[in-house]
Amino acid sequence: MAKDTHPNLPAFDLAASRSDELGANYDGYGTNFALWSDNATRVQLCLFDDEGKEQIACLDLPRMEGGVWHGYLPDIGPGQVYGYRVHGPWAPEQGHRFNPNKLLLDPYACELIGEIKWDPALFGYTQPGDDLQGPDPRDSAPFMPKGVVVDTDFDWEADSALRRRWQNGLIYETHVKGATMRHPDVPEEDRGTFAGLASDAFIDHLTRIGASAVELLPIHAFANDGHLVDKGLSNYWGYNTLSFFAPHKPYLKSGFYREVKQAVKKFHAAGLEVILDVVYNHTCEGNEMGPTLSFRGIDNASYYLLSPENPRHSFDTTGTGNTLNVAHPMVLRMVLDSLRYWVQVMHVDGFRFDLASTLGREAQGFEREGSFFAAIRQDPVLSKVKLIAEPWDIGDGGYQVGGFPWPFREWNDKARDDIRAFWRRDKGLVPAMAERLTGSPVQFNHSHRPATSSINFIAAHDGFTLWDTVSYNEKHNEANGEDGKDGHSNNLSDNMGVEGATDDETVNESRVRRVKAMLATLLMSQGVPMILAGDDFGQTQDGNNNAYCQDNEITWLDWENKREEITRAVADLMAFRKGEGGLARLRFARAPEDAPDGGPTVTWRHPEGRRMEPGDWENPDLDCFGMRLVPHAEGREVMVVLNSGDNCEFKLPKGGWRRAIDTTLDPVSCDLPEQGVVGVGWQSVAVWVPDPEAAAAEEAEAEDEV
Repeated sequence: MAKDTHPNLPAFDLAASRSDELGANYDGYGTNFALWSDNATRVQLCLFDDEGKEQIACLDLPRMEGGVWHGYLPDIGPGQVYGYRVHGPWAPEQGHRFNPNKLLLDPYACELIGEIKWDPALFGYTQPGDDLQGPDPRDSAPFMPKGVVVDTDFDWEADSALRRRWQNGLIYETHVKGATMRHPDVPEEDRGTFAGLASDAFIDHLTRIGASAVELLPIHAFANDGHLVDKGLSNYWGYNTLSFFAPHKPYLKSGFYREVKQAVKKFHAAGLEVILDVVYNHTCEGNEMGPTLSFRGIDNASYYLLSPENPRHSFDTTGTGNTLNVAHPMVLRMVLDSLRYWVQVMHVDGFRFDLASTLGREAQGFEREGSFFAAIRQDPVLSKVKLIAEPWDIGDGGYQVGGFPWPFREWNDKARDDIRAFWRRDKGLVPAMAERLTGSPVQFNHSHRPATSSINFIAAHDGFTLWDTVSYNEKHNEANGEDGKDGHSNNLSDNMGVEGATDDETVNESRVRRVKAMLATLLMSQGVPMILAGDDFGQTQDGNNNAYCQDNEITWLDWENKREEITRAVADLMAFRKGEGGLARLRFARAPEDAPDGGPTVTWRHPEGRRMEPGDWENPDLDCFGMRLVPHAEGREVMVVLNSGDNCEFKLPKGGWRRAIDTTLDPVSCDLPEQGVVGVGWQSVAVWVPDPEAAAAEEAEAEDEV
């Protein structure tokens, strides 16, 4: 362990020391340091020089109450670099892995300096070796990032959360770095950072297509796994959290966390919400044989779920080696403190929870009324922001689509799979598509949940992009270094005759046509649509469906080769979706005979012009059908027709109609008066709205006949 080089620091002010605020909190005069560890016997605060390289002091925190070790240092302020050394038993079979030779990152650190440099000294036990042989004596400080004391003051100029309505939203899932690394209109020095993300060029694109929110892949500080670094790869997606408060340093052009605030403020000024993809189910420390970077060395037995049979081993429901123990009140507090920090201090508008089923695991399994969900639902801050669950994990009973409590919304992979399969021309999917068009009521119409509960998507970061869904039959993950064995094989894709990129214009035109139809299906459905960044212009990953480790041109958005026709289609579809009161409803639509309260109604139409009958639903060869949605108290009436097959005819309901959307066209928006039998192009979506002029003419004609 390094020795102090500057021991003449001010003494702790015991009267000012506080245990009620964890982390390093600067009050204008000094900083209060507080760290929770229930099983520690001694906690040392280590201070470093401005570059984080030289330890200048290591001081015992003088007070402890309730497991919170704390001390107030006068004259210590923003910019001070620090870490902790925590003493306690080395008893792996009891779950304890204390080793004061390891410098530990404060779980509440709001800004970091330095990065992880993989070295055997980062491990609590001697490598190579067995963790039962005893603690490793080497100092890990030279290889560790450190926390930095920050000043939270920032001129928000009355900025606050936007709280846009769910029903008119379009979520744009993107990556801070990948969004702008290849954008020609973003200054080169800004690309790949929050400064670039908040550029006029990127924001203008979002507003053009009608996006209401950006959902950012993890921005919490994360680790690049050692085995990926050895292969020349990296943890590009960031689902490997090191700190729940500090932003990932490489995403900051300035190096300072204030850059995130500046970006959020600019997004809000453009009317765009910011949603963070957050990973509170596990950390980057892996299983019991992983490194000691923070939580493991602070209090392994409290922060992590351990095997009840043998606490030496981690209890893993995430597939990453460990599971955060959110059932512990102080670990749950840390998660809630982190969430509130990002809302109250950083002004973000909501969260998407990775592997959220893990957060709902209680002693008896997944519990929708469990402590984590209950804590958020009663919280006066968190209950008001957007909350989105990824409703599965790898544990028993982990698949919980439709099982989360209000106000959570959920990623709906059933919508993804059915939309892909229907447009691939799989048979017998009309009943499933009727479910998806109406917001998946089988999954979500219960427990007073609204029709905006389903987050509908066709593609997300994990899997094929939308363009690759129409360009590849097989995954092509060779670049990941796992002999193509990684990634799932059930992609529900169709290369439309050629595997991968082609110069065949007929194939490319057919791919654009199908993509436009799929996007129209997404944007004409009830629920909340989400688009993967780049799917709005034909982004490809060359068939890689597990690009988590590709921080390069495989994943970076290729703005110079975007397909403008697709972008125009998304912009027009969203303009229609939001126009005249909006297409999406808060209440689930029901058949007219089942909706006596005046709520929205839906009827299903056969191409022959009649209502669908039981035999029609059972017909595996039916590939064209219509949805007539009548809003009553809100929005406007629409007639949406999906045709995954060849050119066909469709008989509209009585009255005059105007064709408003036709995905065979470019642009897809139109205004064509029609009635009776109309044509519907192959692999297309068409939408009609009532024609008030035709209706008035019919009414006048009827009066004349009388």
